Amino acid sequence: MGSAFLYAAARTPFGRFNGALSGVRPDDLAATALRGVLAKLPRLDPAEIGDVVWGNANGAGEDNRNVGRMAVLLAGLPVTVPATTVNRLCGSSLDAAMIGSRTVESGDADIVVIGGVESMTRAPWVLPKPSRAFPAGDVTAVSTTLGWRLVNPRMPKEWTVSLGEANEQLGERFGVSRERQDAFAARSHVLADAAWNDGFYDDLVVPVEGADLTRDEGIRPGTTPEILAGLKPAFRPDGAITAGNASPLNDGASAVVLGSQAAADRIGADPIARVAGRAACALEPQMFGYAPVEAANRALRRAGIGWDDVGAVELNEAFAVQSLVCLDAWKVDPAIVNTRGGAIAIGHPLGASGGRILGTLARVLRERRQRWGVAAICIGVGQGLAVVLENVSAS
Repeated sequence: MGSAFLYAAARTPFGRFNGALSGVRPDDLAATALRGVLAKLPRLDPAEIGDVVWGNANGAGEDNRNVGRMAVLLAGLPVTVPATTVNRLCGSSLDAAMIGSRTVESGDADIVVIGGVESMTRAPWVLPKPSRAFPAGDVTAVSTTLGWRLVNPRMPKEWTVSLGEANEQLGERFGVSRERQDAFAARSHVLADAAWNDGFYDDLVVPVEGADLTRDEGIRPGTTPEILAGLKPAFRPDGAITAGNASPLNDGASAVVLGSQAAADRIGADPIARVAGRAACALEPQMFGYAPVEAANRALRRAGIGWDDVGAVELNEAFAVQSLVCLDAWKVDPAIVNTRGGAIAIGHPLGASGGRILGTLARVLRERRQRWGVAAICIGVGQGLAVVLENVSAS
């Protein structure tokens, strides 16, 4: 088995729900990210790409019928470039990276592009088909933007609670206060704003044609814990989770080029990071926020290192409480986590977030001259994923 390396990463700015990207189809967002990452490798002949693996959580509207393949065609790549779309909900594009890295390691392809897309704004309402023609009763249109829909009645009720209620339960179980959640959320905005002001994202983010958006739309400079403390709970009258300490609904896309060491000449660049370990974990659906804990621990064991070796962590901030229970379990220094902001500020367009945190992690490792990093993400219905990267310039 060989090794898989990360050569380049790009993403669109992440737009707010009904925001600047709301008029852009998800397949066009995907094509934008794909063109953007390939533009960073001008010597790479796109015909050399062995496969494209694309993440997408909803797939119920304009992103249906294999949006990965649609992105290839819309981006103007040769029709001979194959593509598939994978769905592991919020972890879809990190799952794509895991699949793509295995493909490279096995020798099935030397160059694989992975990525993901979501337009939560444009996710449609759906109607279940009736069991017989011309039913007399009313039918309810169900939103596909987020969460459970058309739930199988055989599912235990405790499994199918809302994502917010599941995280209220998580906070109760681990004793995470509202104050800690608000402080964590405020930090996300402060660091994301500073990262943009410092130019950190200038090379990672590519513009979307026809959209007037130059940076992530959800970042609120000047956010403080005191401001967030004034927001009302969103899921329980006396709860701790608010619109301010949870990730918002977003639109966006991300892409990453993976390849073997032998493919460096054809890619026309040196590798940035090596995929050193990866893992998936599953537990009770309502405990999904805690699933990254064991996923990251397994990935580190497979990489042959421990938490003491890790110099940077990119953990997708689905909820502040979920992030905090993971950090508490790992016992890592919070100062190395999401140093350039997280999803609470930047946004969480489901299928795109894994690619975002992977590309950001590779950049942070080089910036901080750290050798090892972890990208981890929680996934609705009780799953988590993690990937360990090794900075090749520090090895």
